[in-house]
Amino acid sequence: MSDKLTPKDFATSQEVRWCPGCGDYAILKSVQKALADVGADPKNTAFVSGIGCASRFPYYVETYGFHTIHGRAPAIATGLKLANPELDVWVVTGDGDSLSIGGNHLMHALRRNVGLKILLFNNEIYGLTKGQYSPTSRIGTKSPSSPKGSVDTPVSPGQFALGCGAHFFARGVDTDKVGMSDVLQQAHAFVGTSFVEIFQNCIVYNEDVFANFTERKTAANTQLHLKHGEPMLFGENNGKGIRFNQETWSLEVVDATASPDDVLIHDESNAILARLLIDLHMPVAMGVIYRQPAVSFEHTFYAHHPTRMQRTKSIADVIKGPSSWTVE
Repeated sequence: MSDKLTPKDFATSQEVRWCPGCGDYAILKSVQKALADVGADPKNTAFVSGIGCASRFPYYVETYGFHTIHGRAPAIATGLKLANPELDVWVVTGDGDSLSIGGNHLMHALRRNVGLKILLFNNEIYGLTKGQYSPTSRIGTKSPSSPKGSVDTPVSPGQFALGCGAHFFARGVDTDKVGMSDVLQQAHAFVGTSFVEIFQNCIVYNEDVFANFTERKTAANTQLHLKHGEPMLFGENNGKGIRFNQETWSLEVVDATASPDDVLIHDESNAILARLLIDLHMPVAMGVIYRQPAVSFEHTFYAHHPTRMQRTKSIADVIKGPSSWTVE
């Protein structure tokens, strides 16, 4: 497009209706800014969602949008991307929508490496249906469906993604606009499925579940912001680092000033390191954790297709073609 758009150009006239203080507001602003920063074309962009609080997202972004059915957004988005590979397709989903009823559809989108940008809003609860525990809820989570505390072992979105063969996994948090902007832009640039877990605060049913690492006063010591090829440093003045303990085969915190040579260098292409970072509880790893470029599903699909990704018929021709029928 000739004229550069601003975040306001990606805001609709619809009244944004989430609970006051919901983290979704901040994520919406970050996405609108990211779309403007990458020079997205609204006429070539589509947002697809399932069911849940996060799934209202397509109403609030001035692009094409589909508010679909529970858990099936990745499947519908796959069809959309195959029908028109030139489209910039985003999927917005929640931890319940994507990892419970939608787990099967998410798995296949990830393993196929479909050209989708999947944003998983993780608040560790079912917000829309009044606070039942979700697949990511921690053991002991009290809710209307688990008044004595959940006994289910939670799903790790990152481990799930890597287990499905995902080629891109990153993390962001609703309170970090700068970090979110960087992650979203990198997710947009990736060819294939970029999967981003976004920690999001549900102020009504699971307030401050992530407070131990999102509080601004302590964030420097509780968040590890990763950059490919750079040392894993954090804390005040980057005084702390992450090293690999060969005896326990795990990551641990080290005094970076006393043992600078022990500090690991982040390598996005290392799947083993990615799994260790996903399980690192404190500090919590943020940014692009894993990235391994590969051919996208739509390119592989059309490489074996007679049309070679070229449109041969209009929609009207297809509807009126020999595969149609008349009901009398």
